[in-house]
Formats: sequence, structure tokens, C-alpha cells
Amino acid sequence: MAAIVTTQKAAAVNPLKSSQPLGAALAFLGVAEAMPLFHGSQGCTSFALVLFVRHFKEAIPLQTTAMDEVATILGGADHLEEALLNLKNRTKPKLIGVCTTALVETRGEDFLGDITLIKRKREAELAGTDVLLVHTPDFEGAIEEGYSKAVLALIEGLVQPVEPRRVDPGKVAILPGWHLTVADLDLLRDTVESFGLEPVIVPDISGSLDGTVPGRWIPTTYGGTPVEAIRALGDAAHCIAIGEHVRRPAEMLHAIAGVPCTVLETLGSLEAADRFITLLSRLSGRPVPSKLRRARSRLQDAMLDGHFHFGGKRVAIAAEPDHLYALAAFFTGMGAEVVTAVTTTGHSAILDKVPAAEVAVGDLDDFETRAGEAGCDLLVTHSHGRQASERLGVPLLRVGFPIFDRLGSQHRRTILYDGVRDQIIEAANMFQAQQRIHTPDSLDPFRDRGETHDGHSQASHH
Repeated sequence: MAAIVTTQKAAAVNPLKSSQPLGAALAFLGVAEAMPLFHGSQGCTSFALVLFVRHFKEAIPLQTTAMDEVATILGGADHLEEALLNLKNRTKPKLIGVCTTALVETRGEDFLGDITLIKRKREAELAGTDVLLVHTPDFEGAIEEGYSKAVLALIEGLVQPVEPRRVDPGKVAILPGWHLTVADLDLLRDTVESFGLEPVIVPDISGSLDGTVPGRWIPTTYGGTPVEAIRALGDAAHCIAIGEHVRRPAEMLHAIAGVPCTVLETLGSLEAADRFITLLSRLSGRPVPSKLRRARSRLQDAMLDGHFHFGGKRVAIAAEPDHLYALAAFFTGMGAEVVTAVTTTGHSAILDKVPAAEVAVGDLDDFETRAGEAGCDLLVTHSHGRQASERLGVPLLRVGFPIFDRLGSQHRRTILYDGVRDQIIEAANMFQAQQRIHTPDSLDPFRDRGETHDGHSQASHH
């Protein structure tokens, strides 16, 4: 069980975490014909937009209520109403996800009351568009918590309970963690469908942020899970949540519609993938398809080939709690040791299970300091860790968000048999590229035996 420690500093140096509203916006970007709306200043939205665009290399639909000094003092209800009506008239979204920022949260406004009044007063103008509210102040939490709150809002605000409960035996609700890539979601979908089941992934960025270019300008998200599909989740036979941070949305789906749920902490190892595949086999009543058995065999071979390069390696990881756990479990499972673990927030229950002696809640300055003291062979974090990598002379495996100095991050697979195999190969190649090549001189057992303090060689004493 890892000890959780919080670093005490007056300011964050090279921050590790991204803000809650950004995480909430990421979830809403996985819904078809949706528009995330930041309730705050233009600057708040601009920072998030820059990070999204640099990471995904796509046009990102993200809007703001553009609070100014007067609205900040007197209240932002008018700005919120104007923004909702403008978005409805100009972009005609099926869903508007309102994400609050620190600016308005600090003032302590009644956002839910404001939105309820706006919906009542502008019922005709807003018809056909769902408006959901997520409390995501920047001054607490991180991307993982914002994402979790938005998925919870989607379940609470859209899912319709069915009385009496009807079950579609082939439908499976999938609530993926924020850290799963576009390629991961595609792999998830293909795997579930190989058992003859129908997966409904909520949210699904693989349809909206996968790099496809529509034939015309679309102001909202142009892919993802349809709002109607989320409403109809109540008749799913089962719900599978991937990550501790989507446990609450899964439990809410069970509370609203009686859908049984299973929470899988990670899919980033052979054992975890086996659990997922076994669950799908049980739900479908079908044997495991031969292509999955072959993929499992390929992973076993990669583990056999790769473990020589992982054994004894010292790894430093900085990531959000669920992502940190998944990565740490992957590396320790291959024989490496996680000697430095840094995360963004100390509230997640998964941190107790991280296979490291200590997990520090801190920033990338803490990460660099601890990794340097521990003598690491590999750094694992997002692109903002590149300066630490240069200063320490230790290679960096880029994971998570944001990755803006490499192409194709969304098309890397990290889960299930194929994804774990890919990750083993990538990390093993980085270890190999850094290994010291032994020469006959370096293998000489007497090479480093110098003179003792009394002037005699060490060899003469034996």
C-alpha cells in the first residue's frame, strides 16, 4: 500500500495537472452534436483551447460566456443566457455542457438556479437542446475529476429510467476513463463487437477526435455518442466502467435504471485484459474468438521477449491517479521498479493500490527532483516533462495529456492484448536505445581496482 504525501510549496513549478473544466470539456467532446461552454472569462477558454488543439491537432468546438469585469462583480446570469441563446441560434447543438470556472465559482453564484430559470423563460428558443451543468472550479481537482463529473452529469441528466425495466441482452454500456486514446476506444469497440454485443461508449472521442475531416464545416462535434443513445442506456444488459474515476457514473446508471455494473481498474496488463474478455464471454454466452486468443498469444510472446529489458529498471511516473495506477501496474508487472510516483490530487481511492512505496501529490518540479535522486532509467509523463528529461539525461516516454511535440498520440494503443503488446515494444526499445554496450575493458574485473591509501594496490592484499 503506497503512502500518500502532499508536497508543501507556495507555488506550482511546471504544473503536472490540467484543470477540471478541461476534463469536463473532453467528456462533452465525446458526445455527438455537442458544444462545451466555459462559464468564465475568455482567457480560461483560450488556455484550454490551445491545449486541446496542440494535443489533438484538430478544430475544437469550445465556447465561452466571456465574463468581463462588470459581470464578475454583478453576476453572470445574463452572460450565460446570452451565450446559450447565441449557441442555439448559430450552431444548433443537441447538447450544451456548461463547465464553470474559478472566476464564477469564487463568487458563489447559483448556477443551477440560473440555468433552470433560463430554460423556463426560453423554453421555446432552447427546444431540442439539452443543457447540462458541471461544477468544475479550476482551484481544485484536475482533469480526471472534471471528466468524471461531466460523465456523471450525462448519466444523471439524460438517461431515462424504464419501468418496468426492459433489458436488451446484446447492449453493453462502456464508460471509458479519460486517459484512453482514440485507438483504445476503437479497440474496445472491436473487441466487444467480436462477441456479438453492441457497445455504447459514453463518451466516445473516437468518433469526434479521430482525425477525420468532414466534407463541410460543422460548428459542433461531428461524431461521438448520440444524445439519444445516452438516453436509452437504461435497457443495457451491463455497464463496464474503466477506471476508478468513472465508478460514480456507473453506480448512478445502476441507481437510475438498474443496470448492473462492473468497474475495472485498468485494461493495461495481461491479467486485466483477461478479466475483461472473460466478462464479455459471460455476458454474450459465446466462446472467446480465435483472433483474440491469437492476440493474447502475441502478447505473451512480447512479454517473454521484453522482460529482459525491463528487469531491474527504475522508472519515474507522473500522471493523474487512474493513469498512474495503470502505468505503474504495467511497469512493475514487467519486472521494473517504480521508484518515483507523482500525481495531481490525493482524493482517489486507487492511489492506495499504486505499486510504489510512496505517491507524491505535486508538480513536475517534484517529479524531476525525486527522479534525479532515485537514479531513474525512464521518465513517464506528458510533453511538459521534456525539460526534466533533457536536464537529467533520462529518456521520456510521453503519455496522457497533453502530448504536443509528437504526432499520433491519439492513435497509440495502450490497452487489451494488442495495446499492451505495443506498449511493451515501445518501452523496451527505449530501454535498449539507452543501454551501455560492454567492452572487454569494462568487463575486466580488475579494471576499477586502484591504489589503496597506503600506496599498495588492492590486488596485493588478496
